[in-house]
Amino acid sequence: MIEINNVTKILGGREILKDINLGVTKGKVFGLIGENGAGKTTLIKCLTGIFLPDQGSIKILGEEVYDNLKVKEQIGYVADQNKFFPDMKIKELLRFYQFTYPKFSIDRFVQINEILELDIQKSVKKLSKGMQTRLSLVLNLSIFPEVLILDEPTSGLDPLVKRQITNLLLEEVEKRGVTIFISSHHLSDLERICDNIAIIRRGKIQYHNSLEAMKRNVRKLQVAFQEAAPSNLKEWPGVMAVEQLGKVYQLVIKDHVQEFEAKLQQYQLLLLEEVDLSLEDMYIYSAGEGLKNDKVLV
Repeated sequence: MIEINNVTKILGGREILKDINLGVTKGKVFGLIGENGAGKTTLIKCLTGIFLPDQGSIKILGEEVYDNLKVKEQIGYVADQNKFFPDMKIKELLRFYQFTYPKFSIDRFVQINEILELDIQKSVKKLSKGMQTRLSLVLNLSIFPEVLILDEPTSGLDPLVKRQITNLLLEEVEKRGVTIFISSHHLSDLERICDNIAIIRRGKIQYHNSLEAMKRNVRKLQVAFQEAAPSNLKEWPGVMAVEQLGKVYQLVIKDHVQEFEAKLQQYQLLLLEEVDLSLEDMYIYSAGEGLKNDKVLV
């Protein structure tokens, strides 16, 4: 559905994206996370055909995206900063979208707007950032997209609206098989809906895996030793982080968890238990591991 192959993008003489390779299958939700300046928005602008990659290719629905009207009609795009005609009223934007997108449905707009509660008599310039995000979402859902690309779609929204929008996105995936590519700083939002996650750092993909595999392969253990802890604990294979709180050590490890626990059992332990890791925790530790080793984690 989405194929990103060896994509490099240079802006202002600087290499923003460096040999990006990613794929998203139909009906899946793909999350892209990374710090500010990592290249998330640049990649999204390449995905939507705003930027042409300097190297590599991007295909959606089996066709190159750039300068391809047929494919772009199938893509919904909610930007971090949504640019509308500021003097237009929402009702005038509806006519514009009817003219631009063959599948745009007023009935669909009205149905979704019963949830998001936009006043169609209002001018765009009178809407807050959060309201403009709502407007962009409802407009793009009303074109019945095959692919929905979202850049920080919950920015500026209150928790109730976030939940409503998340439910709308999940409904699109379940009922119509829409493919979603989403970038967000709100990792708890991504954790609820994403099938796959990629971490981008300095223009490179540092980690790419299913969320399920990520949770399975990165674990956090709490350990207390009856005697002193092994002096080389930080150097054990698979250790991503060690934090000590009194006699209790919190160990973040990747891969081969059972073997690691068996090795721990060779010592006299007062405590050994697993602690849940959130996506935010996994991102922090995975990013830290990438910084330490300067390599891609897969």
